[in-house]
Amino acid sequence: MKLYAAPLDFRAIADEFDVPTDFPPELHAEAANARDRYADQRRDARDIEFVTIDPVGSMDLDQAVAIEVNGDGYRVFYAIADVAAFIEPGSGLHEESLKRGQTIYLPDEPARLHPEELSEGSASLLPDADKPAVLWTFELDSAGELTSTNVERAVVRSVARLDYDGVQEDMDNGMLHPSIALLPEVGELRAASSLRRHAINLRVPSVRVVELDDGRFELLIEPRQKMMDYNSEISLLTGMAAGQMMQEAGVGILRTLRPAGGDAESTFRCEARALGYELSDTGDIGEFLQTVDADTPRGMAVMREAQKLLRGAGYVSLADGEPEVHAGIGGYYSHVTAPLRRLVDRYATEVCLALCAGTETPEIPEWVHEDTPRGLKTMGRTSQLANTVDRACLNLTEATVLRPWVGENFTGVVLRTNEESDTARVFIADPPVLAQCAGHPEEATEVKMSLVRADVEKREVLFAWPAD
Repeated sequence: MKLYAAPLDFRAIADEFDVPTDFPPELHAEAANARDRYADQRRDARDIEFVTIDPVGSMDLDQAVAIEVNGDGYRVFYAIADVAAFIEPGSGLHEESLKRGQTIYLPDEPARLHPEELSEGSASLLPDADKPAVLWTFELDSAGELTSTNVERAVVRSVARLDYDGVQEDMDNGMLHPSIALLPEVGELRAASSLRRHAINLRVPSVRVVELDDGRFELLIEPRQKMMDYNSEISLLTGMAAGQMMQEAGVGILRTLRPAGGDAESTFRCEARALGYELSDTGDIGEFLQTVDADTPRGMAVMREAQKLLRGAGYVSLADGEPEVHAGIGGYYSHVTAPLRRLVDRYATEVCLALCAGTETPEIPEWVHEDTPRGLKTMGRTSQLANTVDRACLNLTEATVLRPWVGENFTGVVLRTNEESDTARVFIADPPVLAQCAGHPEEATEVKMSLVRADVEKREVLFAWPAD
């Protein structure tokens, strides 16, 4: 869940978990002086009118897209920032990225993977400038299914930096930019393909913290525009194409996730029903989630609870292990679309480039082979760190918002009860929070509870039942 909480200070969390939010001067200088190492190996693709679609104000632009009709199907061009072009193996930037692993998004500032001279400058696909990119070209049939893939280095030129709010408004008014006029059509076809694969597509909305005139804070659910989902489908398409390519060649890095266990699915189904949704013991969860309005408090809650079905994701290098599918996506999958923000994408992309180069034996750079074991360890460690920081930021926010209301009564839904520990997990609609409750009211009931603790320093919130 993306948390916008500018009125609050998260510096203590960054310090507590040793999250680096700046770079030494020498790395800023190295980033500022970095140049395209593959400038003479690129296709000129500046004739394709790419656009980027990101949150308002974003400068670290990993992806640009353009879609056109191709017979009775579609051709999708997807340009990805070519970060490897700016990072010399063995350089300071190279070593630092192997330590950081990924950008960690604190609500008030990002802890970047790369200095902003790269991530928001030379490597970012900013508009109206020639940019080095890795160009994916997909051919889709009339049902939106993939029929062919090509990957190559190219120079591209984005013609517009669009944001989700503006693009959604354009779609509603029938005025989409010509480069993405087909994105809703292709996005719907790809979403239908996800259902055929029994994929679990989470649409967790963002939450914004607003400071009120009296010094208190309010939590607001940000509407999740449909264009976000359509744009995500292109990223998923790319990751699946990359994963399939690697699986067939027996080389590369896959993102993996084993299926959720029966207990986890059973728990989720009970929680969904407690929140007022109809979900049978045999109903397809992915299909169910497509029907949920995530912009409502209960919709947000069910999406957050569904995240537990996707726990345990990891990476496997095909040099050391057997290929595994990603159960949440319903196929082989690889991270290749966010190299400005994620280390592993840079390495997996080089494998895909080698596989599509047309040589009899893929010429994967030696630095990819050498770094992969260390890189995957870093990704595992920093993914856990990012999750821990996310939880800490959310807990701090909820404790801050609820602190003035200690002693007041709230009405909530009981999602799960543990009689042995005399606790329950509850959902409060206003403000929209999932929290612990002392006591064990009956599951799937709506009860009154008292807020007995909202400790900002400890980042703890606790309700109690029955209410005082």
